[in-house]
Amino acid sequence: MTKQILLIDDDVSLRRVTEFNLQEAGYQVITAADGAEGVESFRRYRPALVISDVQMPELDGYQVLQQILEMEPQALVIMVTAFSSVEKAVAAIKGGAHDYLTKPFSRNQLSLAVAKALEYGKLRRENRRLKDALAGTFDKEQIVGRSRPMQQLLQRVERVAASQASVLISGESGTGKEVIAKALHQGSERSNGPFVAVNCAAIPKDLIESELFGHLKGSFTGAIKDRKGKFTLADGGTLFLDEIGELPIDLQPKLLRALQEQSFEPVGGGTERVDVRVLAATNRDLEQAMQNGEFREDLYYRIAVVPMELPPLRDRKEDIPLLLDFFLHKRQAEVGVRFSPEVVEYLKNYSWPGNVRELENVVEQMLILRQGDLLELSDLPQRIGRPAVHNGGVLNLPADGYSLEALEQEAVEEALRRCSGNKSRAAAFLRIPRHTLLYRLEKYHIQTP
Repeated sequence: MTKQILLIDDDVSLRRVTEFNLQEAGYQVITAADGAEGVESFRRYRPALVISDVQMPELDGYQVLQQILEMEPQALVIMVTAFSSVEKAVAAIKGGAHDYLTKPFSRNQLSLAVAKALEYGKLRRENRRLKDALAGTFDKEQIVGRSRPMQQLLQRVERVAASQASVLISGESGTGKEVIAKALHQGSERSNGPFVAVNCAAIPKDLIESELFGHLKGSFTGAIKDRKGKFTLADGGTLFLDEIGELPIDLQPKLLRALQEQSFEPVGGGTERVDVRVLAATNRDLEQAMQNGEFREDLYYRIAVVPMELPPLRDRKEDIPLLLDFFLHKRQAEVGVRFSPEVVEYLKNYSWPGNVRELENVVEQMLILRQGDLLELSDLPQRIGRPAVHNGGVLNLPADGYSLEALEQEAVEEALRRCSGNKSRAAAFLRIPRHTLLYRLEKYHIQTP
């Protein structure tokens, strides 16, 4: 990936020359004509390196440096000034700058300073990764959110990660349960071991025992060779059982024994012992499943030693601008691509039945089909775009009239469709109590998955 460099300078001619030299060296360059614009560009793009002039009107280079370091304490900043004094250099370095260039500087001096700064940043990141692995910490940058629910969740992850406790991560589909599971793994003493993920809902019922515990050659029709199960592959690390609520009831006792004894029997084989920490996730109400006889109570309490619930995106909409920036960076969007304020506001007010996964999908689609660098309302996918407005409302009723009951039934069916059949989310979408929605489902004989 081409490194991004943010160049902040109010001198138009020098900015253009420096930009050209950096581009010729193979870097992507974001330019800003003043300090305020530079700070905003850093907030949006988080470039690998900042080159900032010191002498600028209103917001000077030292103020820019301070604000950038407040956003990102590890940011790399090279300061540029026409005043070649030791005092200026010392002040910049003490203020947190990585390096210092004095005008006029040659192309070679610029290239050398940039290369050294980026190499230093690379070494620092590698060093931090090694320290994190030894200390049992995780990359917080992958958990995006400053909202109160996400900060509380992050604190809980930090406290629980270092333990050996089983964790049950619950939440709606698309909220990022596997991201939290990986964070718990990275923050544990097992971080150097394997992280093995299994989607229990994606494996046919007849194969899930073999998938989890393995089998020996000839143990059943089609078993043409020995196969290691996920428990064996996760030995010394973490096994993540996603959608555990879909695990067949007749296989749950064997899973319970494997968790209790740290041992199991492959299909057709003898006992094997492993050292595995199990994390599980579900979007089902397991307590209701226990009442219905679909999930064992003893297994529930074994996997839910520490429960964690992820908030849906609609309950933390203040995180949406951060997530938009995160996905732009993740998708390696071209320099200058950004969301208009109208799009950001519209996305903050959308219900997001598919949660963070749906938001990422929307960003990717908008980037592929965009008509320009500024992503506007017209770039939104049709399925979440603004409804057509007629006479101040969202309805376009036929001239000969329309049944109010039919309209209500359509609204309920559309809400269920958007919420993938989830009644609680559909009720929240319609802004009615859940029992009111259940009454409407019975009244109109609406079937749900």
